[in-house]
Amino acid sequence: MGNSWGTPRTRVVPGRRPGTEGSRLPLIGKSSGEAAGHRAPLRPAIREAIAILESAGVHSPGADAEYLAAHVLGVDRMRLALVPMVTADQLEEFRKLVARRAERVPLQHLTGTAAMGEIDLAVGPGVFIPRPETELLFAWALAQLEAVGHAHQPVVVDLCTGSGALALAIAHARPDAQVHAVELDTEALAWARRNALQLADEGDTPIDLHAADVTDPTLLTQLTGMVDIVVSNPPYIPEAAILDPEVADHDPHRALFGGPDGLSVIRPMIPNITRLLRPGGAVAIEHDDTNGSDVAALLTAAGFTSVIEHPDLAGKPRFVVAHRILD
Repeated sequence: MGNSWGTPRTRVVPGRRPGTEGSRLPLIGKSSGEAAGHRAPLRPAIREAIAILESAGVHSPGADAEYLAAHVLGVDRMRLALVPMVTADQLEEFRKLVARRAERVPLQHLTGTAAMGEIDLAVGPGVFIPRPETELLFAWALAQLEAVGHAHQPVVVDLCTGSGALALAIAHARPDAQVHAVELDTEALAWARRNALQLADEGDTPIDLHAADVTDPTLLTQLTGMVDIVVSNPPYIPEAAILDPEVADHDPHRALFGGPDGLSVIRPMIPNITRLLRPGGAVAIEHDDTNGSDVAALLTAAGFTSVIEHPDLAGKPRFVVAHRILD
């Protein structure tokens, strides 16, 4: 779980606004009868929004202003240049969203969606918002699945799944995989179920969701020695860390903090990972940028081999990968 905000990925699908069920403002390009009201130019409104967000300390004011405009209009961000004018109602909604973003409400809480891999996830209060850094761990998992080959159906376990981001992105990219996702928190699990049902309805291979504690020694005993890949983005921020307002005020703290050293979940989780993995199986654990060497040491002490630390998009230590020793 990242402790900084950065520039989160989000997508806006034309004609669809995830997480905002109910009324929807008419799209630009509708007939004058459908899009009533005075029209105003979009670009000056975006420039105004950028200035507001910049003064509020938002890290990515330009991108966020454009994402919010695209959300209001129901178009892809890259198509905003094709929308020169907006209605008064659209402009009003845009300005309201900009004001909330200036209060440091997360962008994804305003759009109702976050991206992971090639999927969009519904997110909101009560669940951790996936970060761009986790895309690197996801890419590692896909490469590792290629290395597994097709001699058997690959089995993947996502520990601390939150919204289901990693598990569902993997299932979408590899429909042949059997994917299990574990989450203890009931609110997060509800978001994961919502996302899993939506993606299954759209044709993705269903995943198996488990309400369980990742540190419980009896976790997924039916999969002992059968798992090819374990991925985990657990609570890992040290309790004394200073967080951005988007994180401190809106992400659930139970999904963020991993005790005084950030390892209170990771440390007792490793014996379960060791038990679950088949010989030669691989694990990737995301961690705070201050304790990568500690996670690597824990995996080495547990008998793992090929322990490698990986940086995030900013070059900071972010996740460790390792393999269970072959019998």
